[in-house]
Amino acid sequence: MLIAAAVVPHPPVLVPEVAQGFSPDLDSLRAACGTAVGRLYAAGAEEVLIVGAGPQQGTEVVSRGSFRAYGVDLEVDGRWDPVTRSAAPMTLPFLIAAWLLRDRPAEPVRRPVMVDERSGTVTATALANSATRQAMLVLGDGSASRTLQAPGHFDERAESYDAAVARALATGDAAALAGLEPGLSRELHVAGLPAWWVLAAAATASGVEYDADLLYDQAPYGVGYFVATWLAR
Repeated sequence: MLIAAAVVPHPPVLVPEVAQGFSPDLDSLRAACGTAVGRLYAAGAEEVLIVGAGPQQGTEVVSRGSFRAYGVDLEVDGRWDPVTRSAAPMTLPFLIAAWLLRDRPAEPVRRPVMVDERSGTVTATALANSATRQAMLVLGDGSASRTLQAPGHFDERAESYDAAVARALATGDAAALAGLEPGLSRELHVAGLPAWWVLAAAATASGVEYDADLLYDQAPYGVGYFVATWLAR
């Protein structure tokens, strides 16, 4: 059963060593992420699920990775359960998760869940049917088309798309998250849809009510970033 969720973005510049001179621009975002993760760990869960997008489905994700691809020789260790040799390398969501959790306790146990648009709902329903009290760290960015300088360039639909995501996160509206249209999401270069679908499906399958709180909703580099918490009442 899902008793708590923290939704955060996964831009590489969240890590000060990567952002370098631009680091102060995201101080408020880092603070919001810290608050959200703190609430997640205070919820009394028996395991923490780390949910992010990637090419390989399931829970086989290596626990160690590096930000070398982003210009910094910084290694991170997610400290989740040992995996087989066939485990997928860390994608960016799991790198950021490991960095966000670097100073958090090793307990409760952490479990990575890598998903895409095709498998998210099925994966989430299976997770939520567990009797285990689960918390979920959900990693994903909104549209990357809010400004002309954004990675996906400007699209006039991006602002309203991100506003809909923000409303859903602020009100605990799982149905609204589940109803986000995948074609439009791809056109707006949204990176968070698979993980948000997992949250929506898990919350619905758990059958509990959540107190939702939107801690951050901005697009500092033309990319929509959200931080929110859902805590079971």
